[in-house]
Amino acid sequence: MEKKKRKSHQSWSWILMVTFLTLSILDYRFGILGVICMGAPLYHALRGRGKIHCSSYCPRGSILGKFLKNISLNNNLPNAAKSNLVKNLLLTLMIALLTYALYHANHNGFNFLKTSFALFRFMTISLLVGTIMGIFFKPRSWCQVCPMGHGTALLDKVVKSKNSTVKKPTINKGAEANEKVAS
Repeated sequence: MEKKKRKSHQSWSWILMVTFLTLSILDYRFGILGVICMGAPLYHALRGRGKIHCSSYCPRGSILGKFLKNISLNNNLPNAAKSNLVKNLLLTLMIALLTYALYHANHNGFNFLKTSFALFRFMTISLLVGTIMGIFFKPRSWCQVCPMGHGTALLDKVVKSKNSTVKKPTINKGAEANEKVAS
């Protein structure tokens, strides 16, 4: 079975990140759109598409690749930074920070404005970290350690292992045809 090639939207998806940042600066309520940016890779992983979001859709990766290519020092990210230990620590840290921010935004009941601002701040800080990494290393160095990408890869492994344990019944078409002829 041949894999279907998907068209990459990396050449223009950076516009989504710029739009998100601009709208959120003008009105923090637009920060809630950060849920889409965090939810899209999860959606693709749950559908068994792996890290397709990272390679074809991610607005953060797109903006880093497009705008840092001429100012990046183009150094390789150290191998230690790409280790599973570092990726797991970064994923845990980001989940903890987001949980902490959302808890404090809503500890007295749901507050839409504070939640939106927390998401906007979270998205902006990760873009700033990615930008700094992209200047000192290759433009999309953040993508190599991105907690969302790593989490998506882990989720994809779970989905694929779960799907491989569910055996589909096989039908012997030759035997089926012989039964029809015999009757």
